Amino acid sequence: MEFIEKQPIYKQIADYFCENILLDKWKANERIPSVRDVAVTMEVNPNTAMRAFIYLQDLGIIYNKRGIGYFVGEYGYRKALELKRQDFIEKEMPEFFKTMKLLNFSCKEMEELYEREYNKKQNN
Repeated sequence: MEFIEKQPIYKQIADYFCENILLDKWKANERIPSVRDVAVTMEVNPNTAMRAFIYLQDLGIIYNKRGIGYFVGEYGYRKALELKRQDFIEKEMPEFFKTMKLLNFSCKEMEELYEREYNKKQNN
């Protein structure tokens, strides 16, 4: 995984987990990779990986079964969606709207572009 400098690594790992949950790769009550596996696969310190797990557990996205491992929470999908939406609203939308204004895009034009892109992906 390629990490970016402007966000802590543990949050980038958490984003990766949320994406897998939102893509239905990991479903509610399904076991997820271990802290050790994540650390090795992503080439990060195990403490960094553990920090991501604790962060997600505190948000109720994952839970730990002592001695067995970590699992996607019952409401993990909904909570991951809420987290990702909030991050998008707070971090990406302000820059997106600034660029829209700078380039003189209307909401209607953006909607048309979105529909065209969405339809293109549906047909592939």
